[in-house]
Amino acid sequence: MMNKKMNLVIRNALICCLYAALTVGIAPLSYGGIQMRFAEILIFLAFFNKRYVPGLILGCLIANLFSPMGLPDVIFGTSATAIVCILLARIKNIYLVALIGGLVNGIVVGAELYVVLQLPFIISALEVFIGEFLVLLIGTLIFKVISKNDTFMKKYINNNA
Repeated sequence: MMNKKMNLVIRNALICCLYAALTVGIAPLSYGGIQMRFAEILIFLAFFNKRYVPGLILGCLIANLFSPMGLPDVIFGTSATAIVCILLARIKNIYLVALIGGLVNGIVVGAELYVVLQLPFIISALEVFIGEFLVLLIGTLIFKVISKNDTFMKKYINNNA
């Protein structure tokens, strides 16, 4: 049987690949001021198990390498996801995920759009917040259903891999 460390590395690699593929696969929706990055639903994994944070951050970094904004998106966008994942690993209320994710991404990515593209900060922050908030509201519903399946949660989410 595979040891626990290797199992965790494989799970994080899969999360990383899934995040990057989902983001790049629907690139027109994933980048820019008005964005619906559906891969962000995966950050709920950090809410349930902080051991999945590295895969999420690396997946975001790889996805941002393909961003039309270039290096600033790699730095700002990945930092926003890292901050959100670290915060989510510490909170206990699933309903706060959408709000925290929306606020952090709105502020950080909004600042990026302001600095790089000289877009109005407030408008940019609101647009990013709304997109992120809506995606994470969908994620809240999905993970509320998933979290009711004890077998799935024990085997795949809360696993001490």
